[in-house]
Amino acid sequence: MVDVFEEVEEQLRSDHYKALALKFLPWALGALVVALAIYGGVVGYTSYREKAASKASESYSKALEAFDKGDSLEAKALWTEVSKSPSKVYKSLALQHLGALRLSADDTAGAVKFFDQSAASAPDPLIGDAALLKSAYVLLDTASLKDMQARLDPLLKEGRPFRAEAREVLAYAKVMAGDLAGARGDFVVLSLSPDAQDGSRERARAAMSLIDSGSAKLTPAVVKAALAAPLPEVISPGAGLPGMPQQQGPNAQ
Repeated sequence: MVDVFEEVEEQLRSDHYKALALKFLPWALGALVVALAIYGGVVGYTSYREKAASKASESYSKALEAFDKGDSLEAKALWTEVSKSPSKVYKSLALQHLGALRLSADDTAGAVKFFDQSAASAPDPLIGDAALLKSAYVLLDTASLKDMQARLDPLLKEGRPFRAEAREVLAYAKVMAGDLAGARGDFVVLSLSPDAQDGSRERARAAMSLIDSGSAKLTPAVVKAALAAPLPEVISPGAGLPGMPQQQGPNAQ
């Protein structure tokens, strides 16, 4: 009799487990399908990004070669293609080149538009701040001090890659606005800054001398010096960017 009860109990237990298994099996299968879908999506997206970056890299290189050979139309077409790429690095760099082409055609508004788009698309401050700084240089003799301050303030924060260059442009903007005291203060900081390039420190000291002399030709001379200053380079893809291919790129084209 005891054996019969144990057999019945075992059968009931087995039926209970089967019922539980049937109840939760659809959920388990659903979770497995979701997990496989997520894994497949991650693998697919990674592959898509790698292919997009490879294609953008190839087109970007061809654009540089075309530009070096004097074929600006072919370079423009290729950079336009790259500017639509999902690769943020190459997209941002291509937009900077397109901005430089507009600038060489005396299209200030078009150049600023491309530089601003480059900054918005940039994957990091090294590329984005270079684009913002270029747009600030382009607008130096037309934009208000308020607008220039708004553009340059983010670049002046601690740790930003073009902090000294941004301070120099802001100083020139203050000269343009007649704020000579403010400009001189920025030039003093710049002349003593270890982060500034030798050329920037020399221009700062020259501007301070002009301000102190009270020259009537102060503004044209200082602004001319600013506009003659070299713009930040369009860095080669991969420079300081882990995992990116190393290439040779031109200076701020």
